[in-house]
Amino acid sequence: MPPQDNHTQKTNVKKMTLLALYTTIALTIFTVESLIPPPIPLPGVKLGLSNIVTLWLLMHTKARDALLVLLARIVLSSFFAGQMISLMYSLAGGILCFLMMALLFRLLGNQYVVFISIFGALFHNLGQITAAIAITQLPSMLAYLPALAISGIVTGTFTGLCAFYLKRHLPPRTAWPL
Repeated sequence: MPPQDNHTQKTNVKKMTLLALYTTIALTIFTVESLIPPPIPLPGVKLGLSNIVTLWLLMHTKARDALLVLLARIVLSSFFAGQMISLMYSLAGGILCFLMMALLFRLLGNQYVVFISIFGALFHNLGQITAAIAITQLPSMLAYLPALAISGIVTGTFTGLCAFYLKRHLPPRTAWPL
């Protein structure tokens, strides 16, 4: 591999620093959210506020950068929370959610962030149910899907609105394009 020039090295350091910053923001949001009681007393239902960071990155950066931050946040949050079993559920849900949102951003652009967020939440829940069935070998877990779908629509709407208003009210220079 040829040596990189000084400008390329500075760009790479800046990019890594910004990705680490976004990961820290997502982890902080995740930690604060974990202190909030769940909106309804069903296992696995939460607002998913750290997904605002993923939405923001999909609006302002390359999908690859958003995926790196998402994966770092999932792995680190599972490690910090001390619940490594949740890693499988989070990865399954997070990756499926990300794939759907990245596809919809590519097809629809930034105009429909709330719609995209809702579909992301629904696919996150689908990924978690799929992981639960794979782990427990209980297809009856599908009975939980309607409740998760309703919560996904509500939480996806809330998260999408947060990202929408964040985009509307933050100046473009705060997007820190990578």
